[in-house]
Amino acid sequence: MAKQDGYLINEVARRVNLSQKRIREYESEGFIRPQRDLKTNNRRYTEFEVAQIERISYLIHERGFTLACLRNLLVLAPCWNIFACPEPERCAAYQHPHRDCWRIRNQEETLCPGPCDRCAVFLNRQKAKSKVLENPGHGPMEEP
Repeated sequence: MAKQDGYLINEVARRVNLSQKRIREYESEGFIRPQRDLKTNNRRYTEFEVAQIERISYLIHERGFTLACLRNLLVLAPCWNIFACPEPERCAAYQHPHRDCWRIRNQEETLCPGPCDRCAVFLNRQKAKSKVLENPGHGPMEEP
């Protein structure tokens, strides 16, 4: 059952079986963006963030994704695939696979339960200014 004001990081850490340090790392890597309490500045996690933490943890620890690989996945793959949507065919984002899911959501209903501005897909696609396969700081990679 969700708390109205959200969960504190220690509650989330126990629930998802990760350290608080690891959860903060996910935040610093741009995979999650919890709200902050205005009075205390404590992180407040909703069920949406908890589900995203669980999926990110699964992709890293069970599927073997590196942080860099996961970042690329979040930029390139469709949201329903990354977050294992149980019924993607019912989602407007699935019907328009070449458009950003948050842009579709402005016009049509999607199945995502959370706010776009706190979703890992949105956060990482907003940061992806350069081409994914470019060699950082060296321009396009050259063939040998």
